[in-house]
Amino acid sequence: MCISVFVWQAHPQYPFLLLLNRDEYHNRPTKPVAWWEGGEILGGKDEVAGGTWLACSREGRVAFVTNVLELHTLPEAKSRGDLPIRYLESKKAPKEFAEGLVKEAHEYNGFNMVMVDLLSKTMIYISNRPKGEAVVVHEVHPGIHVLSNAKLDSPWPKAQRLELNFKQLMSTYGEGDITVKDMVQKLMRDTVKADENELPHICSLDWEFSLSSIFVEVDTPLGRYGTRSTIALTVRATGKVSCYEVYLEGNMWKEQTADYLIDKL
Repeated sequence: MCISVFVWQAHPQYPFLLLLNRDEYHNRPTKPVAWWEGGEILGGKDEVAGGTWLACSREGRVAFVTNVLELHTLPEAKSRGDLPIRYLESKKAPKEFAEGLVKEAHEYNGFNMVMVDLLSKTMIYISNRPKGEAVVVHEVHPGIHVLSNAKLDSPWPKAQRLELNFKQLMSTYGEGDITVKDMVQKLMRDTVKADENELPHICSLDWEFSLSSIFVEVDTPLGRYGTRSTIALTVRATGKVSCYEVYLEGNMWKEQTADYLIDKL
C-alpha cells in the first residue's frame, strides 16, 4: 500500500512535485533510493522481487505505482514493481507504453501506475481495476492529484485529507521556493485514522482501519507493517531534479537527497 500527492504543470517553479509514502512490511529487504547499475535510473529497490515503487531517469521520465486494495490476490501474478523500470528503460512515449501494457494487465494483481515524460509535458495514468472492466488509460490534466489504493483521485478519507492539507500548505508558499522537508514532516507523518463508516469495506474493518491514515504503522502476525519510506521528488523549471527520501533502516530513520539535471528540459 502507498499514498501519493502531486502537483503537475500548475506551479511556475515546479512543473512536477510529488510526495509519496511507501507502505510495506518492515522486515522485507529493501534498498533506499540510489542510482541503479548503469547510472541512468534513480529509485528504491525491493530486493525480494527486484522492482521499485518509484523511479526516475536522467532523460526526464518518472514512474510510480500503488497497489489496489482487494480481498483476493493471485500469488502467481507478475511483480507490479517491474512496471516502472520497464517504462523507464523503454523508448516509448507514456501513452504508447500504457496502451501496450493493456493486453497483459490481467497478469498483474491490482495496480495503478503514473508515467511522466517531462520533456513532452505528458503524464499518463493506467489501472487494471476494477476486475472485469476495461483497463483505464488516460492523460492526467494539470493540477493537484492524489493516488492511494483505489483509482486516481478516488475520494477515500485519507486521500481527501492529504489533498486538502497539501493545498493549504502549498498556498503558504505561494509561487516561491518550497521546503520539501517541511512538507514531508507536516503532511506525510499524519497518523489520523478515518471513521469506520467511511472505510471502503473491501477487506476486514480492522485491516482497513489500520491502513486508513496517511502514515501507517500496525503490528501483524507477519511482523510490523507500515510506512517505511517517504520520498519528495521535485522538478524545477530549470531542469534540476531533487529526490529527498526519509527511510527506515533497521529501527532508525535516516534521510538522504540525490540531485541531478535534465539537460534538455
